[in-house]
Amino acid sequence: MKRIHRFVLLSYFGPLIMTFFIVLFILIMQFLWKYIDDLVGKGLDIVTLSELLFYFAVSFIPMALPLAILLAALMTFGNMGENFELTALKSSGISLQRIMLPLIVLIILISIGAFFFSNNVLPHSNLKSRSLLHDIQKQRPELNIQPGSFYNGIDGFSIKIAEKDPGTNLMHKILIYDHRDKKGNISVTYADSGYMRITPNELNLIFNLFNGHSYTELQQDKRNKNQRRGKTYPHRHDQFSKETVIFDLTGFGLSRSNEDLFKSHYSMLNLDGLEHYRDSFSIILDERKELFTKSMLTLNLFKYPDLGKLKREKENVKVDSTIEFIPREILDGLRQIRQENIIAQALGYAKAAKKEVTDSKKSIVWRAKTIKRYEIEWQRKFTLSFACFIFYFIGAPLGAIIRKGGLGTPVVVSVLFFVIYYVISLMGEKFAREMIITPLEGMWASSFILLPVGIFLTYKATTDSVIMNTETYTEIPKRIIRSLKKIMIFNFPGDRVNENPSTDK
Repeated sequence: MKRIHRFVLLSYFGPLIMTFFIVLFILIMQFLWKYIDDLVGKGLDIVTLSELLFYFAVSFIPMALPLAILLAALMTFGNMGENFELTALKSSGISLQRIMLPLIVLIILISIGAFFFSNNVLPHSNLKSRSLLHDIQKQRPELNIQPGSFYNGIDGFSIKIAEKDPGTNLMHKILIYDHRDKKGNISVTYADSGYMRITPNELNLIFNLFNGHSYTELQQDKRNKNQRRGKTYPHRHDQFSKETVIFDLTGFGLSRSNEDLFKSHYSMLNLDGLEHYRDSFSIILDERKELFTKSMLTLNLFKYPDLGKLKREKENVKVDSTIEFIPREILDGLRQIRQENIIAQALGYAKAAKKEVTDSKKSIVWRAKTIKRYEIEWQRKFTLSFACFIFYFIGAPLGAIIRKGGLGTPVVVSVLFFVIYYVISLMGEKFAREMIITPLEGMWASSFILLPVGIFLTYKATTDSVIMNTETYTEIPKRIIRSLKKIMIFNFPGDRVNENPSTDK
């Protein structure tokens, strides 16, 4: 290995590792901020929490790696340009492409490794992280009770609160429905306010309710003589200023779910699994379309309630195919009541056919969108590797042009390009999910848009362009201003100097 190659590689490794872990740390903090309500107060041990963070950190690598490559390339070549190392190398007859060559080989190896990571490691980490997060969210149900919606996490009960003070944990307008008897809403408890807490052994959830009442319907005794006269609706109504309700939380500890329940999700499959499920859903979709066609032709469009009667009528009636079929004339020849029956029957068939079309359309569209999800994830396995390659060819020449190292300008430029790439990717994926464009077009749109940018920047850096020099863009307005001044002086000369001054005598 030549010294120049070793020098460039060593200059790149440091910023790459540093920026990669910085970006990964930021993404983990974003995850904790998003799911902080699901994690805090659940009594998680350090092993479980570390396992969760580790699996999610692995899941964030596809997002952190391209940004780290872009930022590291900008910093490396920016530092080399700022310290005049690029100038010294170029003056020695070494071109920019030769300086970038060792890193190009490195990025190709990283891209290949990113593909195998996305295909083999990422599905496993997604499965572990999502299943563990799902199990944690089911634990400690008192933290999942949100204002304005019913919570049914506790077997046999349905709980709703109107408001919740996050500071004092005081809840307002509490409704508790007891469904343990499976007879409907026959037992209801309402309170103006209350608190909830978990017992130290974490086996019970305690509600301390204030200023409320409870209503319970009682079963009517069928042997009662008043039964003959009608129902008496026996019930029990209690009022209280303070009441304590205890819920059994046995089984609400952290229990790991069977991971096989999540394995069919598109984000938890490799290429072989994605192709398998895509082909399976395609077969089901084709069968559903064929069944819909047969159903429409046999049961809706050509529907006869009495085929025997129809056959007998055809034997006695001669059909002239040259005569135009006019339904209005046929109806006019029938009695009024017969016309109404035929029209009502036709409307019934039309409504049934419309309902069949609506239901079949929902089913077919849902299956088609599911197939698109698997195709999108299949394309994503390759876009990660290509993104690493593109971001390097944006960062390296751009750093050589800017000639600014550190974490200042490179961070701003890197985030700008990454946001553009990410927004285009989200838009393309959204359009592909809605079947506006194909998954190939949607998932590769950002790469195809930024690839010419990388080629353009590489060309400009090779020709020592000054596109990032502010004087390049301020010189044009200066020239325009100078031209305007000349025009103004020519048209409005003002006080001119006398070309033939008279001599003093």
